Parts: sequence; structure tokens; C-alpha cells
Amino acid sequence: MSALTNEVKNAKSPVARWLRAKFPHHHDVQADYREAVGLARLLPSPTVALGTQGAAIDWWLRFMIDPSPSVRLAMAGLRSGRAPCGRAGLELLHDLGAVDHDGNHAGPIRPARFRKRSDEWWARMSYALALLVELYRAARVDGSRLMQLGLDSRASDLLALANADEVANLIAMRDLAVEKLLPRLPSGPVATGSTFEGSVDLNADADLIVGGVLVDFKATQGRARPDGSRAAALTRAEIDQLLGYVLLDYSDAFALHSVAIYAIRYGHYRAWPLDELCAELAGRPIDLAAMRQEFAQVVRVELPGYRRASIVDRIQRRVATS
Repeated sequence: MSALTNEVKNAKSPVARWLRAKFPHHHDVQADYREAVGLARLLPSPTVALGTQGAAIDWWLRFMIDPSPSVRLAMAGLRSGRAPCGRAGLELLHDLGAVDHDGNHAGPIRPARFRKRSDEWWARMSYALALLVELYRAARVDGSRLMQLGLDSRASDLLALANADEVANLIAMRDLAVEKLLPRLPSGPVATGSTFEGSVDLNADADLIVGGVLVDFKATQGRARPDGSRAAALTRAEIDQLLGYVLLDYSDAFALHSVAIYAIRYGHYRAWPLDELCAELAGRPIDLAAMRQEFAQVVRVELPGYRRASIVDRIQRRVATS
């Protein structure tokens, strides 16, 4: 099954085409966001693996906000058997309380149990979970640091894979989130890594839903400037990703009333009331329930047909050039 993040980046996908046709007025939203967010406050060193680092801080933020987050995706990655880290991964997940002694699922973890652990431990543990999730999500893992481990490696070896710069950068991003994110979050039920009714049609899981607000964490650096600084950017695909999450909640199970982005390296939290954002993007007030029904048809009917045709086209081109 395809993922929402992939489809919104592909301008030929029925998902991207439908979203851009229904919500064409994105330029003002982008400009307002860029002006409000400003310049990056925490830029990584060249030794930081940016993709893994972004996933790692996502994990740490979840542990700060959610009293019982699931590590199911890390478990799925470990069980894929794509890297020789089985013993090390199981040992780490057992330490977290996610699996029992036999490696069976034991439920969500309780971050409060580890509140006395050092910042370095939290950073390295979050980084290790990010690496394990890559085994589940990434098309190729032959370059993963997990390949440095062996069958006899232990959890301590897995925790050592983050380098010193990555640990320091993660701690700095955590400190900034304590100052800039946590005070802005509403009260109410908390869920992290949530899937939607439509996730069975198009793979998607949200970073955070709290009190009816869907919050997407972004650890990107933004646009490079001539002076070496970085300026915030909000791409069309990132807007479509937010819309996609909302629309995949076909029956409004999460009762979402707002969406938000927390720009991790900028320390900026930006929230939009859902009805106002959709009206601005569409150029008119919309019926969200009706839009969800239309979107369900796109991902259930048009997207599978498009993907089948794409596969056939690739096969025919291979045959023609062989």
C-alpha cells in the first residue's frame, strides 16, 4: 500500500491532483507561514544524519507528551529481519517494557518510568528507535548504521550508534521544544502515531493529536540563504499532507478542529482552525464531510487504478528497451 507522504509529493498522483484542484489557493498560507516562522535556530553539523535525526526527535517529543506511546513501528522494523540487530533491538525494547522476556508484544511504554535517565540516554534511545523504524519504512537499508551491529550485539551497542553531534543536537531540540512547544499545546486526550479510518486505504499516521488539534512535527532545515542561515519553508506537499490526514479521518473519529505544525529547528508552533484553513485554501467555505467522502473515492478507486497502470507502463518500457 502506498503512503500519503509519497502520494502528495507526486504531482501525477490522483491524490495530489485532487488536493491541488480542490484546494488551489496555497500561496498566501505559505507566505504567512514563512514570515511568522523566520530563521532556523538550531542547525545540525555535517556529521548529523538528517533523516534519522528528524525521526529521533519525533520519538523524543512523543515521549514528552504522551503518557503511553506505542513503539509498534520500531517493533515491526526489528521483526522484518533486514538487519543483524535482533538481539540488541529486543534487549532495548524489553528495557522499555515494550516486549516481554520472550519478545512478545507487551503494550505501550511508560515514559514516566525513565524520568531519571540522563538526557544522553533519551537522545540515544530515540535515535535507536528511529533506526529500527527505518527497517520498516525505508526501501533500502544496506547503508543503515544498524549494519554495523552483529548477531551478538547488545542494546548498549545499538545505543552507541548515534554520534556525539547527533546527541547534542537532539538535546538542544528537546530543550527548545520544552520552551516553545509544550506551553502551546491544548489540554485534552493525547494520541501519538495515530492511524485513521482511511489509513487502510492509504498508509498514514499522525505525529500527535491532542485536544482535537493534529500537530505535525517538521525537523527540516528550510531554505538556504546567501549568508548561511536557513529560512522557513512550507511546501505544497506539506500542506497536502496536513489536509490528507484530516480527510482520511472519514467519520471524524478524532473530532479534529485545528491542524498545526511545530517547526522543530525553528522553535515555532503554528496552528490553524480547520474551517478557516480549508476555506482559505479552497477559496470558499467547504463541507468537510462531503470532501471526506470524495477523498475516500480518490484513494479507494482512482489511486489503485493509477498505480496498476503505472506498474504496467514500467513493465512495458522495460520490455521495449530490453
